[in-house]
Amino acid sequence: MTAPITDRDILIVEDDEAIATGLSLNLRLAGHDATIAADGDVALEILADKVFDLVLLDINLPRKNGLEVLGAMREADNVVPVIVLSARDGEYDKVAALRLGAADYVTKPFALAELLARIEAVLRRSQAASAPVVEPERTDVSEVERFADVVVDNAQRTVTRAGDVIKLTHLEFELLWFFVRHPSQVFSRNRLLAQVWGQTAGSPRTIDNFVGQLRKRFEIDPERPKHFITVRGSGYRFDP
Repeated sequence: MTAPITDRDILIVEDDEAIATGLSLNLRLAGHDATIAADGDVALEILADKVFDLVLLDINLPRKNGLEVLGAMREADNVVPVIVLSARDGEYDKVAALRLGAADYVTKPFALAELLARIEAVLRRSQAASAPVVEPERTDVSEVERFADVVVDNAQRTVTRAGDVIKLTHLEFELLWFFVRHPSQVFSRNRLLAQVWGQTAGSPRTIDNFVGQLRKRFEIDPERPKHFITVRGSGYRFDP
């Protein structure tokens, strides 16, 4: 029998004090460390100062709601796994949360045992994604790669397309550089999370969002990509 995952740092973003306190107590009993934030702004301040292994995020929050918090996290390249908690069972909120990279969506009221099981599942996926992957050493040490009319300069951390500078976030650049250094190879979402995100790996849906951003910036027709190719059932492939 697989041993339960313990000793993880979990942030609870919940304005209902009774729910937050109960979750904190049960997470500590399960062997984790728990921190509570009562609103969205406080949560973002805490996340800016500390790396967590998981966030439990309520949607109905004062100041900034859960979707705004999740969006701000992803905009800041924070891809910690997030389980969204909501009293609303509407399809819009669920789809919006998953598109923003939420690892799971749990509707209130929830059974504590089920939530703890979902937390365990998300932590296991994150742990598997962050496992180190050993690759053969390359003798090519070039810091510049090209495809189509795009030039990627790793030393200068710059990208141009047809001579125009393209601004990328840190993780968008890291994913692009990984792709251009490994042309014509198929990588699963978990493999990409492990290679690019490392110990801060999040939901595999995060990869879909980031690939979508690269397509918008570098594909002539993002709906019919020629470079960032989806390999159904396997992951993604970069074709120069």
